[in-house]
Amino acid sequence: MKGRAIIVHSLDHAKAALSAAAELGVPVTLLSAPGAAAYLGAAVFREMIAEASRVHPRVALTAVLDCGDNPGLALNALRRGITVVRLEATAAVRSRVADIAGQSGATLDDDGDGALDLLDTADFRGACLAWLAAAGPG
Repeated sequence: MKGRAIIVHSLDHAKAALSAAAELGVPVTLLSAPGAAAYLGAAVFREMIAEASRVHPRVALTAVLDCGDNPGLALNALRRGITVVRLEATAAVRSRVADIAGQSGATLDDDGDGALDLLDTADFRGACLAWLAAAGPG
């Protein structure tokens, strides 16, 4: 992943995170909520990230869709153009999905570092600024 991770639940969250990253000149990783592939879907997540990126096209961004423990959702996400997926599965299943992902230039996310979750945050942009600034220069 590039930059500190921020869990986004909406387009407003994604825009706030990218706005903060743009102001600070740092890369950022936008993570979906845990298991979001099951209820949000890969296409909606992809379009949400694309729309936020149109506002801040120069931000170095990694977008990660969390597919929970469902390899079928991970494969669907890859088919729909998601380039980084998170999957909780056995090593054998992860290896097979990673191989399939690699064939299209995609990857599985293994980053266990902490992330800022914007779910219960009132000031999205302020929280993102503080979180990203705490990491220091990109």
